Amino acid sequence: MNPQLAGLDDLEGTYVFDLHTSNRAMKLNRFLWKMIGTEARAHFSKDPEQAMTEAGLSDTEKDLVRRQDWIGLIRAGASFFVLEKFARVAQRTNLEVYAMMRGETFDEFMATRRVPECR
Repeated sequence: MNPQLAGLDDLEGTYVFDLHTSNRAMKLNRFLWKMIGTEARAHFSKDPEQAMTEAGLSDTEKDLVRRQDWIGLIRAGASFFVLEKFARVAQRTNLEVYAMMRGETFDEFMATRRVPECR
């Protein structure tokens, strides 16, 4: 184990993204990353099941994508940087994704910000 990661498992809400996680979730992350491309977005929009199957996603990963389970995707090894690509396809802003990750409505989340009126 990387000594720099020692103790991180004890921090609630911390999900390590390291080489092991990257390798384990490579198909998921490649699928999400490809959402930057017009063709991949169109294919997913037209037939999400086929797009996910062609990407080699597991049944668990497919379910997380279908439900737009943002924190579940992070726990499954998705990099937040590629998760943002999928959020655009799902027509979600980063702030909306953060709220959902916390199990809050958008308004509940915004009330916790220093400038809650800023949208």
